[in-house]
Amino acid sequence: MLSASDAGPCPAQSPCKITMRHMIRAVVFDVGECLVDETKEYGTWADWLGVPRHTFAAMFGAVIAQGRDYRKTFEEFRPGFDLYAEREARAAAGQPERFGEEDLYPDVRPALADLRGSGLWLGIAGNQTVRAGHILRDLFKEDVDLIGTSDDWGASKPDREFFVRVAEVVPYEPGEILYVGDRVDNDLRPGAASGMHTALIRRGPWATIQWNTEEAKKLPTFRVESLLELPGAIADFNERAR
Repeated sequence: MLSASDAGPCPAQSPCKITMRHMIRAVVFDVGECLVDETKEYGTWADWLGVPRHTFAAMFGAVIAQGRDYRKTFEEFRPGFDLYAEREARAAAGQPERFGEEDLYPDVRPALADLRGSGLWLGIAGNQTVRAGHILRDLFKEDVDLIGTSDDWGASKPDREFFVRVAEVVPYEPGEILYVGDRVDNDLRPGAASGMHTALIRRGPWATIQWNTEEAKKLPTFRVESLLELPGAIADFNERAR
């Protein structure tokens, strides 16, 4: 398994228009609320801010529903809040971000096994810190071909550059890549604009709020309730694309 910082770029690729000629050969997953249930992590942020967890969760949902950046949630409770600085402060206080096997959604391991068994190239790429990247590599070192984070690449979603980097490290054309995420704004919209197929997984606050929007219904190649639906959906799609 490679990390994004280890992998050399593939031959130059440019965004391509998705057509039925492109079979899906690679699947790249977002992290939070796609693979990892972040309930515990956001609860610890509420504790750090000294805010009741249900109050923090309610404000978090309101900020998302308003179409604002989720980081504005923190500023509602502490104006001028700097997420990066506070992450470092938490680490210095012995309370760094942490997640483990118990925080993975139960469909993650079997879905990855099924997808790998069908011969697909697998990757994980999300807006994550260097520290989170180390955790991910410990958790998935035997399961995927590459793990990349926004801190590795110096680019974060929804910036186009993030998906340019994904396309550089995946050994297939953008039109042969499926990017799986829980957000229309951060995952599906920029992924599709980069020429990739996309899948929306219905879980977590963003997907729950965005699920019935017109864009969430029309934009993704697949809409799934579980990652276990992906192997069959991809197999059917590829059969039609032959």
